[in-house]
Amino acid sequence: MRNLKLLRTRECQPGQVFGTPQGFSLRVDRGTLLISSEYGIVEVDSLTQEVTNEISLTAEGFLPEDGSGRIVGIEDLPDQEAVCVATATGDVILCHLNTNQLECVGSVDSGLTVMSWSPDQELVLLATGQQTLILMTREFEPIMENQIHQDDFGEGKFITVGWGKKETQFHGSAGKQAAHVKPMEVSPALLWDDHRPRISWRGDGQYFAVSAVCPETGARKIRVWSREFVLQSTSEPVPGLEQALTWKPSGSLIASSQDKANKHDVVFFEKNGLLHGDFTLPFPKGQVKVNELLWNSDSMVLAVWLEDLKNESNSQPKTYVQLWTTGNYHWYLKQSLHFGSSEDNRIVSLAWDPEIPYRLHILCRQWLYLCYDWQWSTDRSTGEGVNDSAAVAVIDGDKVLLTAFRHAAIPPPLCTYQLQLPSAVNQIAFPVEPSTRGDLAVLDVSNSLSIYRSTGCGNKDSPAVKNGALDGSRVKDPIGIPQLEKTYRIGLHSKEGRNPLWLRLVTWVQDDLFLAASQGPLPAHTSIHHLKLSSAEEARIDISSPVTVAADVISLSCNPKTKVVALQLSDGRVMKYLWEAETPTVVPWLNSNGSAVRFPSPCMQIVQAVIGGQETIFGLTDRCRFFINDAEAASNVTSFIIHHEFLLVTTHSHTCRCLPLKNTSLKALQVALGNASIPDNETLRKIERGSRIVTIVPQDTKLILQVPRGNLETIHHRALVLAQVRKWLDRIQFKEAFECMRKLRINLNLFYDHNPKVFLDNVETFIKQVDSVNYINLFLTELKEEDFTKTMYPPLELSSAPEQLSSDGKKVDLICDAMRTAMEKINAPKYCLSILTSHVKKSPPELEIALQKIRELRVQSPANVGSTSVEEALKYLLYLVDVGELYDHSLGTYDFDLVLMVAEKSQKDPKEYLPFLNQLKKMESNYQRYSIDKYLKRYPKALGHLSKCGAEHFPELLNLVKDQSLYKEALKLYPPDTQEYKNISDAYGEYLIQKHLAEEAGLIFFRCGAFQKALDAFLMSGNWKQALCSAAELHYTEDKLASLARTIAGKCTEKRKFRDAAVLLEEYAKDYEEAILVLLEGTAWEEALRLIYKYNRTDIVETNVKPSLLEGQRNHLAFLETQKTAFSRHQKRLSVVRKLKEQAQNELQDLEAPHCPESDLFSDASSMVTASEASSKYSHSNSRISLRSSKNRRKAERKKHSLKEGSPLEDVALLEALGEVVRSVDSLKGEVHSLLRHLVLFGYDGHAQELQQAFQETLHLMEHSLPEIWSPELQPFPANPVLGPSSTANSITAAYHQQKWMTPAVQDPELFIPPKLNRSIQWKLNLLQ
Repeated sequence: MRNLKLLRTRECQPGQVFGTPQGFSLRVDRGTLLISSEYGIVEVDSLTQEVTNEISLTAEGFLPEDGSGRIVGIEDLPDQEAVCVATATGDVILCHLNTNQLECVGSVDSGLTVMSWSPDQELVLLATGQQTLILMTREFEPIMENQIHQDDFGEGKFITVGWGKKETQFHGSAGKQAAHVKPMEVSPALLWDDHRPRISWRGDGQYFAVSAVCPETGARKIRVWSREFVLQSTSEPVPGLEQALTWKPSGSLIASSQDKANKHDVVFFEKNGLLHGDFTLPFPKGQVKVNELLWNSDSMVLAVWLEDLKNESNSQPKTYVQLWTTGNYHWYLKQSLHFGSSEDNRIVSLAWDPEIPYRLHILCRQWLYLCYDWQWSTDRSTGEGVNDSAAVAVIDGDKVLLTAFRHAAIPPPLCTYQLQLPSAVNQIAFPVEPSTRGDLAVLDVSNSLSIYRSTGCGNKDSPAVKNGALDGSRVKDPIGIPQLEKTYRIGLHSKEGRNPLWLRLVTWVQDDLFLAASQGPLPAHTSIHHLKLSSAEEARIDISSPVTVAADVISLSCNPKTKVVALQLSDGRVMKYLWEAETPTVVPWLNSNGSAVRFPSPCMQIVQAVIGGQETIFGLTDRCRFFINDAEAASNVTSFIIHHEFLLVTTHSHTCRCLPLKNTSLKALQVALGNASIPDNETLRKIERGSRIVTIVPQDTKLILQVPRGNLETIHHRALVLAQVRKWLDRIQFKEAFECMRKLRINLNLFYDHNPKVFLDNVETFIKQVDSVNYINLFLTELKEEDFTKTMYPPLELSSAPEQLSSDGKKVDLICDAMRTAMEKINAPKYCLSILTSHVKKSPPELEIALQKIRELRVQSPANVGSTSVEEALKYLLYLVDVGELYDHSLGTYDFDLVLMVAEKSQKDPKEYLPFLNQLKKMESNYQRYSIDKYLKRYPKALGHLSKCGAEHFPELLNLVKDQSLYKEALKLYPPDTQEYKNISDAYGEYLIQKHLAEEAGLIFFRCGAFQKALDAFLMSGNWKQALCSAAELHYTEDKLASLARTIAGKCTEKRKFRDAAVLLEEYAKDYEEAILVLLEGTAWEEALRLIYKYNRTDIVETNVKPSLLEGQRNHLAFLETQKTAFSRHQKRLSVVRKLKEQAQNELQDLEAPHCPESDLFSDASSMVTASEASSKYSHSNSRISLRSSKNRRKAERKKHSLKEGSPLEDVALLEALGEVVRSVDSLKGEVHSLLRHLVLFGYDGHAQELQQAFQETLHLMEHSLPEIWSPELQPFPANPVLGPSSTANSITAAYHQQKWMTPAVQDPELFIPPKLNRSIQWKLNLLQ
């Protein structure tokens, strides 16, 4: 659904040139034109309009001087910097353009009619006057000569397999009489045929076709030859076949023209000579002749050069050039160039550019050269409101095919409306107004501007407007019928009239004002015109040209919102046209940095948009390079369109991306487009291969794509859908949002998650707008606790989050409760099923309440029930809930009628549930409910019912309590002074002892009066105080209590609880001497002295205290010496290990062999291997350790850290041993301080001073060694990777080696942290210093 838009026109007419042009060839490398005439060759520069070179062929006699000579072929040979010319007299001349030297490379006595070079210029084919073909190499060496007319069909001759005769075969719609019809006699060539051969090569140069008049029949035939000059096929007899011939470069079809009985067609042949399709030219039979057919280089456009036939009524024939293209098996006439009847404007030759596919070169008789640059463009409406029909206009000759995509996606060539114009259409313009309804302007070849208004009503029988595939009166929303308002005639001067397409880039900027461009008064200049529609009745257009740009303007774009007009020049520069100023001017387009914007390559489509408050221009080249201002954002974009909130692009990877423009920055947009790793979210959608954007429906979710074969596809891009749904939800338009979300499968949780507070405040509005029980049920059943705005549908732009509700309830429960309340308020009978759904959907499901609702329906009268019956409600509930689960819940209501109703609706066998129900009915009420609850495994409820059944059922209750561990629930059912309570407590205590909770068991026993069991439990838990309380409750005698105290004291001594043992011995066993000895054993000097002086036993000081103090001093000195020696030894060994480690690391890095066996490089004394090897050594031997407890795993981990010299992790083991030494010494501060005080107390100053000195030296040694042992380099490396956007290959390699050789394979990072010393304890005595 694209049209050919004219980008620029170039006119050139050099002066003082003699003769009449006969043909031309493009000199692509120089950008000049080689024109042949009856006197020679002229080289013309189209930019300067000057003759740069002139070569005469009359001086050396190749052409006669009287001007009767004719050049039949001209070809530029860029690699030889020469041009090859063939004359009608038979000479083949090579003209060297640098020296103007002429070289006759061959001559044919019979003359030449055609010279044709292969596309690769490796071969040249000559047609002679004797109807022969001569094939030569590029060095003009003959390869072969053949007759044009061959009796044989060729190598591709069809083979008859002999399946019956022609009379007995099936002839389809032609009927049986077709078997007896004689072959049609082929008429001779038309009178105006010049009888010259025509030659056309296939694009790859492997085949060429020759059209020539057969001397026997006088009719034209097409023969296909191979590159090896072997005849391949001969066309079937085609009456009225004309001289035009062109082979499609892609190789599929050969085009020619045919004069039929009642029409004039362009016909296509396959390589085997058979006809394959046609289309009809828009002229009456006998009016025109087809001079030439030409395919452009990409096989997309077919140019047809036509000319009126001379007759008595038409003595001055007109010349036409038509550009045709095909799509969806329909041929469109996209552009028509009418050159008038003037002899000066008659076309001599035309050709497509070999390098630029859509550049057409035309040469007229009076040396007028015209160059047209075309490009594909989609003409679409630019409105943004709901009234805009999203119209797309397609040019097809004198018709405009208008399709309104808001109402239906009609595939081309069908359309919504067909606008019939009096002459062929060249340009279409939609108004750049956001509020338009689909108005459009049409410029035709007669330079008439027709204005159509979309009124919504009008004369439907108007011959100028016809209904297409969709009748506008039958749709739900009326389609605005375009009506012709007025046709304005654009008056041209004589010089302007010689260019059929004088105006280009027509843009409708205001209701009565158009902007357009044309070639300026000087070469490579452009004039900008203002076309002002007059309000008078004469339908006149006032043309003013206030600005001339000193460059070729190839694009003109207007922003519908800001009305800013951008001009793109041929060199990529972007200018801003201030057309609304009093004196219009053109200024450079500046970006945010203040520099002029210039596209690196000229863009075929430019669009403006405002991003972040900045006017931004987007551009797309024909090479799929996408620019934002002057920066290239992507290189694989095939099409794009600007939505008022989104930028949509299609890519070569067959995806459609939808990027938000709202609340984003220009830099963020460029980064998103240039990001190679595209996130798989709602901004990305897969599309069919080669799809391009046609249009987007404003205020809707439709995106129209066209695939290469021509048909359309309507997609609803997820980003567009969600954006539109969010708008509807913000406007409280729940009905529109629900219909869209249901149709396009958007999760309905978005209703709540988008803005919870707004939804809960408008629940009644939601129910009234949706107004469908089924839809409400669908909404309720889709509810989930998940927040879909954070998981499935996160917002594309960072905006202020909606106000969240500060509710402790769950989301689903909150919605169900709100919905149920609103439905009960509006119409409870109508929404009965939805109310049931709200109960079932809660967590946990309220099935009992739902069943209760059904039971209420059963007792209500039908008039009150409304449209919902009990059977319908129950059937619906069974659809939501598993029948077995519902049966159990119905049984839990203790309503047997309801149970029977549910069971009847299920697939259960009555033989299974009827006996069970009958048995339950015979039971006592409480025991019946107990049996039901036990069957349903609702044991707490069953326990409550069973407790009401009397004392005879208490053993059964106790067994239930023990089986289900319901001790807490059972204790609540009985008063504390009852025997049942005591029995349950006794069982509970035994249960706690089994769970190794002896202290809690003792509390339960004590509370229920089982003091002996409480005593045993407290003794088991070690709580001697509660045990003594229990003994008191048991009224123990003093001897028995003393014995109990000695027993407990022994256990406390074993646990090194010396003070507790002393209390028991002194207060309960009355043995203070034993208590003093226990305190001395536990180094509790002060407490021991207190008892000594309390009981006045100072003799114990001499006998026990002083010896204990001296022994303690000796033990501490020995321990400090041992720890000091071990510390020094480990420190020295650690230093040696580290040196060996560093040496091994340097050696391995020098070898640069990371995969070599490192163990060969280490000595036996080395403790360093790689972390991978260290872990692998233990991976097999300790494989069973992973199954053990965490304590055992830590123990196994410590085993890895062996202090054996040369072990893999010896340095780690040394660190661990040194840390243990430091911590053990530091923990003695309090104990040493107490010992020092009591040594001084009893006069052992020397011993105390010796201990203090030794302890101080040990601490000093360790404090000064900590920085050396635990250096900062030992800190464990972070777990995060070294990779990132700022990483380089060298940094990654260095980090890898550093971690590999310096990081030990350990799992405990605390080993590398120095132990902390407790400096808050003041342990030294000043009097000893």
